[in-house]
Amino acid sequence: MLHDLTMGLLLGASAGFAPGPLLALVIYETLRHGISSGVKVALAPLITDAPIIFLTVYLLSRLSAFDTLLGLLSVAGGLFVFYLGCKNFFVKKVDDDIRNSRPKSLLKGIVVNFLSPHPYLFWLSVGAPIVSRAMAKGWGAPFAFIGSFYLCLVGAKIALAIVTDRSASFLSGRIYICIMRFLGVTLMVLGLFLCRDGFKLLGAG
Repeated sequence: MLHDLTMGLLLGASAGFAPGPLLALVIYETLRHGISSGVKVALAPLITDAPIIFLTVYLLSRLSAFDTLLGLLSVAGGLFVFYLGCKNFFVKKVDDDIRNSRPKSLLKGIVVNFLSPHPYLFWLSVGAPIVSRAMAKGWGAPFAFIGSFYLCLVGAKIALAIVTDRSASFLSGRIYICIMRFLGVTLMVLGLFLCRDGFKLLGAG
């Protein structure tokens, strides 16, 4: 069980701090709507990943259809991430409307994480095999792996939201706009990469 716990901690921390659409969205939502919105985005994997885990295990026996499904999800996710990037790139000023609007941060996080191919790839190639092997040791081992993995995955993103929120007081005017535009470009680039990967999986690249 100690081995599975350690694996979960290391893989979770790595995934939590790794650059990606969900991490960028945590920063966006924290800057635009406050720490509670950033935390909501960080919690999204706890909602989306349960069906993803079951789905990837199911898809292991149907690999012939996997590339098409993953490709479609990647293109859809890439377009959504690109849209979020464009929206934030054209922010013109910081005002109360940003924080008083309804952010729907949790919904955004759910959509981004569910449409991203990364959770599917991880659970298909890494997570599901580890859980399968851990189940041979009893129910404690797989729960230790999954629990420690999500503790670090979500915890890393919440930590980033806290740091971002504490730094937000120093952001005003042009500095804020420059940061939002930089992050907007980052999201747009990530969206294009997701679309490219999706088209490759569909056989168009």
